[in-house]
Amino acid sequence: MPPKIHLIAIGGAVMHNLAIALKKKGFMISGSDDEINEPSYSRLKQNGLLPEKMGWDSSKINNELDAVILGMHARKDNPELLKAKEKGIKIYSFPEYVFENSRHKQRVVIAGSHGKTTVTAMIMHVLNQLNKSFDYLVGSSLEGFEDTVKLSENAPVIIIEGDEYPSHCENNIPKFHLFHHHIGVITGVAWDHFNVFPTFDDYKKQFQIFADQTPVSGTLIFSEDDKNANQIGAQERYCVKNHPYRKHPYFIKNGSCYLKTPMGDFEMKIFGEHNMKNISAAMTICRQLGIEDTAFYETIRSFKGAARRLQKITENSDTVFFHDFAHAPSKLKASCSAVKELYPKRKLVACLELHTFSSLNKNFIKQYHGTFDSADFPLLYFNPETIKHKNLPPLSENEIMSAIGNKHLKIYTDTLKLKSDLGQISWKEKCLLMMSSGNFGGLDMRELGERIIRPYEIQK
Repeated sequence: MPPKIHLIAIGGAVMHNLAIALKKKGFMISGSDDEINEPSYSRLKQNGLLPEKMGWDSSKINNELDAVILGMHARKDNPELLKAKEKGIKIYSFPEYVFENSRHKQRVVIAGSHGKTTVTAMIMHVLNQLNKSFDYLVGSSLEGFEDTVKLSENAPVIIIEGDEYPSHCENNIPKFHLFHHHIGVITGVAWDHFNVFPTFDDYKKQFQIFADQTPVSGTLIFSEDDKNANQIGAQERYCVKNHPYRKHPYFIKNGSCYLKTPMGDFEMKIFGEHNMKNISAAMTICRQLGIEDTAFYETIRSFKGAARRLQKITENSDTVFFHDFAHAPSKLKASCSAVKELYPKRKLVACLELHTFSSLNKNFIKQYHGTFDSADFPLLYFNPETIKHKNLPPLSENEIMSAIGNKHLKIYTDTLKLKSDLGQISWKEKCLLMMSSGNFGGLDMRELGERIIRPYEIQK
């Protein structure tokens, strides 16, 4: 009989993909959640995994189950969790379960405050182009891959995006500590998740632990360009191979980014100094997996980026519009700098949504000071209702202005007003960069793209 697995909080970004991956593996999968949004809803429905009704139901927990996988947003008093504990059913967090299913594989875990999704996606793209067999876990959709999780029996290696956030309500251990890497990567360390790590030292310590977990004969790869990653990575560890990396040489010409390589200059489909660091990280990892540099360069040139990472929505001869997942200070600064570097003669309209717990906390928001420096027209949106929902103290516009330190900053709390003002700007010789881990109160990016380039013709 195939294993029977129940997923509590099946609608999560990773959890629903894990459910699909396990079903494709032949397992019998059930799940529950109190709310499931898109794209999880449609994907679960398409794969016959959507719960019949929303909410928790302890009757779903029975002795026929081999295991329960607990999602991050389930609470300690969840009736299904309590029933599983009462019956003595094995309970896993998703990283624990992924580890159990990849004990026999070489595990590559990419960690870091920024860049981990893109580096993971780059490695996946290269291995896929070279027809290599591998499993993976990544936090964003990627061209060429139907799912963001794959767990097979025979693949010799698994590429894992390692998140530092706690795994679930029963376990405050960061997810990336639970994968037990053979090859560990630290792309950078910049304070985030203020609600869990109230000081930078608390946060940085998690990466120190991750590095110290590298086993005998293991490999630790880290950015020399990042002060904190380098400080952690450069420490001596018994029989651990250290591989520091730096930004890959590149140049900008006529609005395109070119990689300088021993094989010549390659025009890339991605851009930005931060992505040149990501390319170096991915190449260093691929070397450890037996990939020659020549093969890496030939395949990475076709990499278009992960979803919502400087994703081009639309453009014409005068205007270009990017949508980006940037929400933490280091990501905001990197994305703004990247667009400005590619289009130095155009004015940059950069709009950030404060959406995460950290970004909406008045004790953390000062970390955004100076992050809009590359923007000619800095805009900021937040929804006061989101602050209430997160049980945070109110955040005033004056507090935001003082923390960010940019006198040109314009603040919005109304989605329709933001949409209207963006539609009235003259977009000749301008770039728009919309940055959020949320959705700006339901703003349709495609519709906005069509609106701002009028009366110009969209480039096909």
